[in-house]
Amino acid sequence: MKYYILFGPPGAGKGTQAKQIVEKYHYLHLSTGDLLRQEMAAGTELGKKAAELINRGDLVPDEVVEGMIRNKIASNRDVAGFLFDGFPRTIAQAEALDAMLTEFGGKVDAVLSLTLPDELVYERILHRAQIEGRKDDTDRSIIENRIATYHDKTEPLITYYKGHGNYREIEGNDTIENVFAALCGILDE
Repeated sequence: MKYYILFGPPGAGKGTQAKQIVEKYHYLHLSTGDLLRQEMAAGTELGKKAAELINRGDLVPDEVVEGMIRNKIASNRDVAGFLFDGFPRTIAQAEALDAMLTEFGGKVDAVLSLTLPDELVYERILHRAQIEGRKDDTDRSIIENRIATYHDKTEPLITYYKGHGNYREIEGNDTIENVFAALCGILDE
């Protein structure tokens, strides 16, 4: 069983690349954003709480996200691997994921980090809002908060995973095809 993390700022192209990776390698894509949006669309209590936090640009509590991830891994033991997207976002989540994967007899094989300058993050998120109609992608102050949260809470994971020797960086400001080719080069190693 393979476990990969697709990492990068909001709007870096993780969702686009994840679709192609899943199609080629038959991994299960675990996007915390998608899981939370499903809960919000269903109007569950978790969904209502998540909507409130996401609409402010804040993160959903760790125990909620970790529970969703654990359930998906436990109920999908017959797949070739997992591609995490949007998780982990903090050192505490990374440590929880390491412990969780150990219980399942695995470890993070590689962190695939898409890099992108902040100004391009703004442009891509605003463009995505027009295409997908995502309300959380239309307000500049919310986008600024998401970028600040990424720098403050999520970027420390770079050092964490570099320390584990499994961090790989890919320039996200390239064509979709070139980014995918770079990702495949890592996945095929």
